Amino acid sequence: MNKVETIVRKYIIHHDLFKNHGRYIVALSGGADSVALLLILKQLGVSLSAAHCNFHLRGEESERDEQFCVSLCERLGITLHRIHFDTQFYARQHKVSIEMAARDLRYRYFAQLAKDIKADGICVAHHRDDNVETVILNLLRGSGVDGLAGIAPKNGNILRPLLCIGRQDILDYLQLLGQNYVTDSTNLEDDALRNRIRHHVIPLLETINPAAKENIDQTAKYLRQAKTMLEGLMNHDRTDAGVKDSCNEGSADEHVICLQKQPIMKAPSPEFMLHSELGKYGFHGDVIDDIYESLVAKDGGVGKVWKNGSYMLAIDRNQLLVTALAALDTIQSERPFRFPEEGNFNLGESLKIKLHRYLRTADFTPSKSCHLVTLDADKVSFPLTYRLCEKGDRFYPFGMKGSKLISDYLTDRKRNVVQKMKQHVITDSQGEIVWLVGERTSDRSKITDQTQIILEIEPAQIGRAHV
Repeated sequence: MNKVETIVRKYIIHHDLFKNHGRYIVALSGGADSVALLLILKQLGVSLSAAHCNFHLRGEESERDEQFCVSLCERLGITLHRIHFDTQFYARQHKVSIEMAARDLRYRYFAQLAKDIKADGICVAHHRDDNVETVILNLLRGSGVDGLAGIAPKNGNILRPLLCIGRQDILDYLQLLGQNYVTDSTNLEDDALRNRIRHHVIPLLETINPAAKENIDQTAKYLRQAKTMLEGLMNHDRTDAGVKDSCNEGSADEHVICLQKQPIMKAPSPEFMLHSELGKYGFHGDVIDDIYESLVAKDGGVGKVWKNGSYMLAIDRNQLLVTALAALDTIQSERPFRFPEEGNFNLGESLKIKLHRYLRTADFTPSKSCHLVTLDADKVSFPLTYRLCEKGDRFYPFGMKGSKLISDYLTDRKRNVVQKMKQHVITDSQGEIVWLVGERTSDRSKITDQTQIILEIEPAQIGRAHV
């Protein structure tokens, strides 16, 4: 066992990366780092298979890399799993960068493959120099503790056994073995920020201090240790702060996360808690500062909204809400549904509405359920329309005098900003709101002693029993 293998072995043991008799996948690109990872783990006796992703981004180079991996694994007697991706199509479809598309595709495939072959983890070839570059990148972006802690040795089932050695160690190791590898030509270009840091910033830092990379890596290590301690304290503070993965109000997918305002502001460092919780959803730096300043403002920032590429953050009365933009976009693009007459109507794949007119009987009792309403049919003219609530919508709440803005009504009902965005109404042919769906009917269409014909409206989830 040579020096590099010994260092990696000690690192694996120290961080408890592998299980006894476990099975692992090596993400094999064909580059020096992944080839070294494959050889080192094989030499250490780890039960391995390899996985190669062809993203079809570099023409003949992509085909060359795949064939190199095939030949290498055949020679070593290691099973190779391969997959091909139309990365550019995925990027266009999901409106993400090529780099993000490749990352998403790669890790989704690895996760599924690990499940299919019952592997205990996926080994990737990030090394010490990658960690240093990541720390500098995050420093430039104004990252908090999470970013400055760099790359973790273990993240779920993603394992990084080479973080203890540098790029030169890897090249020396391969040279010692006489093992060749392929080179991704895009890594030699300066168009990516990471490449500019690698080719220019780090060499400049090394002219100031030859041990710059080692010292930055050591600092990241200390910060990871501090991060671990902080996370232990945060687990307690999260509970006190009322942080939940989803709000109980409404459907299970309504919110990504909820944070109660008051406990956050009572925390030893509200800003740190905001950075820690909201950073997971892409809110960093000046945005966090703006959020905090809004929270301490006289009005508490109620109604303020921030958006990034993936999420919306809103300050509600007593809480902060983070919601996936994709889910909101789907809702907001929903078209109105028109009901020309009574009958059963499917509204998409998950909801149906039943409209039924019938003569009032002597034993009739108006419904008191919010899931089934009864109206005076003579006061409701077809066609009816089922749509999202719009700004400025007013209705006449049952049992109340006069009209009320639906937004104000929902505020009184303690509905948050996201619930308001998801609120539906049913209107008649004149545009009059006859039912704030799931909440309250209109007083103008209520049943009286003179009512002779009943209009019954009953929504139900398709595939679920109605309660």
